[in-house]
Amino acid sequence: MAITLRSQREIELMRRAGAVVADVLSKLKEIAKPGITTAHLDSVALQMAAEAGAVALFKGVRAPFSQIAFPGAICASMNDEVVHGIPSDNARLCDGDILSVDFGVRLDGYCADAAITIAIGDISQERRRLMDVTKRVLDTAIEKSAPSVRWSQVAAEMQRCAEEAGFSVVRDFVGHGIGREMHEEPRVPNFVSNELLAHDVVLAEGMVLAVEPMINEGSCGVRTLKNGWTVVTKDGKSSAHFEHTVAIVKDGCRVLTVKGR
Repeated sequence: MAITLRSQREIELMRRAGAVVADVLSKLKEIAKPGITTAHLDSVALQMAAEAGAVALFKGVRAPFSQIAFPGAICASMNDEVVHGIPSDNARLCDGDILSVDFGVRLDGYCADAAITIAIGDISQERRRLMDVTKRVLDTAIEKSAPSVRWSQVAAEMQRCAEEAGFSVVRDFVGHGIGREMHEEPRVPNFVSNELLAHDVVLAEGMVLAVEPMINEGSCGVRTLKNGWTVVTKDGKSSAHFEHTVAIVKDGCRVLTVKGR
């Protein structure tokens, strides 16, 4: 498993890409209101990326599990949709929905990727708790990540945080390295498995990771819709998704997908 360690210069370039991602997600959170379509959110993201001189990472991607090119700049996943929701003029936000928005760009040859889950209007207490816990799972990973720490230690704390709250961690999708390409080594799951323990990753200064817990209200089971992309919970219950691109630095972990300074 070849893991590329990034220089301070490369990390700064990724931070600039990350600032674009953060600005876009902040804007989408601001305008995501009842009555707005996910296609409108997608058009705003695409325009903002272009104005920043960046290229949207997801648009046109072909994945091993689908022969259909992804049509959007954002993944817009509503309620029981876990990930890879396709933006649409027919997907209109309603009061009480939750919307997970995943977005990434390439700027000056380097990538950044992040996700947030947005409450649309007044949401149920359980959906709010799901969002809060999922964000806490991501924050836990950021707090625990530092040089010489094994990823299994981080993953165990993430899993514990979700399961102690009565929720489940999606197994089918995991975090990943990121750099010149959106998906690089290593894989960084949000749970502990025999595979992870057998091929554990020791964090080192210069690693850059896209850490992205997806947490389900019910069971961890998921399925893919006939469109070849959108993944939903098998039990129809809600799912939330938060993500940051982070760099392992000398004294811990630096979040790169934050608004520009």
